[in-house]
Amino acid sequence: MKAAALSALPAWQLPALAADQPARAGEKPKIALIGCGGMGKGDARNAARFGTVVAVCDVDANRAAEAAKQNGNARQYTDFRKLLDTEKDLSVVINATPDHWHTLVNLAAIKAGKDVYSEKPLTLTIDEGKRLVAAVKAHKRVLQTGSQQRSDKLFRQACLLVRSGRLGKLHTVTSALPAGLRAGPFKSVDIPAGLDWDMWQGQAPATAYVPERCFTNFRFWLDYSGGTLTDWGAHHNDIVLWAINQTGPSSIEGKRLAEPVPGGYTAPSEYEITYGYQGGLKHICKSTTASTIFGGRPDKPVPRHLMDHGVKFEGSDGWLFVTRGKIEASKPEILGDKPSPQEQGVQVSDDHMANFFDCVATRKAPICDAETGHRSVSVCHLGGIALRLGRKLTWDPSREEFTNDAEANTHLAREQRKPWTYDIA
Repeated sequence: MKAAALSALPAWQLPALAADQPARAGEKPKIALIGCGGMGKGDARNAARFGTVVAVCDVDANRAAEAAKQNGNARQYTDFRKLLDTEKDLSVVINATPDHWHTLVNLAAIKAGKDVYSEKPLTLTIDEGKRLVAAVKAHKRVLQTGSQQRSDKLFRQACLLVRSGRLGKLHTVTSALPAGLRAGPFKSVDIPAGLDWDMWQGQAPATAYVPERCFTNFRFWLDYSGGTLTDWGAHHNDIVLWAINQTGPSSIEGKRLAEPVPGGYTAPSEYEITYGYQGGLKHICKSTTASTIFGGRPDKPVPRHLMDHGVKFEGSDGWLFVTRGKIEASKPEILGDKPSPQEQGVQVSDDHMANFFDCVATRKAPICDAETGHRSVSVCHLGGIALRLGRKLTWDPSREEFTNDAEANTHLAREQRKPWTYDIA
């Protein structure tokens, strides 16, 4: 391509910068925040330990202004494409948009030569994940998925213990997730001043503005997310894959335990999904709503730690339960001497954002790279498809498709509303 033609392209369509391009000595990375809600502003504060936030972007101009003020009057944008086209010397993009915008923003930033810290769940569909993994490889970018439990010492310890055989023959894993919201119907109201509602909806079907669809509660609508199954499931099911060292299940079967309220939230609020893995391992992913979690009975209360959301591993020699801030086991010796991460092939990180910026400098793969984030949320997406179809499905993790099931394979991608399609990235 001729130089003149190349310079005419917007930044998000330019070839990526060389992966080994050295940073100027002593220069802090320049960072842009895209998505300025509470999580985004928190991520920006965290990242400011390692670089300088020079630009912020949100389709809600009010949120963009708040984030700009927080970050030393950083430059404000309401369209991420304009930001990427204007801010030529950015090194890093933090993507804290709602879930249905993660992939399109990530693809645009990667193709513009930026490294990306992306909030989880990494994708809206399995097709998005496959495209994102390919783009990261093609453009030699660093992408860290914001699944920070990978940088938590207790979750790492649990995975090391399972991998080292401390539980004996592992036969059952249960990931317990908080139940979702079940409410409605909701009424539409006027669009708030400063909010570009059409762009906020992006690839999702256009609807009238309903406050419960936007901001915090967007995750309880299938148009934009997958409920707690993808929100918390992207955390806890990630730990399952890390511990068992597999890329995905071979079978999936799910049942809804509650139906949505007509006109209300559409994502499953209560559910139970059973995954089958190589070697006969059974993985149960279920919402936590009562003392029946992990096999308890209403007339026989379960210990408090078994009611918390988290992950329980069961083997021939005992069980182990881990959640944020707590790890427990059926026998003290299970939590005895800690196995070596090096012997078990487990990467070590005690600071998720620091790990990302270290990899930006070294060009090494971060602890929760694109492939890892994609595979972990794929488990959640597979569960969601099984809940929608209401039957047992067979999955090929290597080919990333359902086996002899054309109907199920149509659920690997979603129709994208124009103009908010892959073409904009």
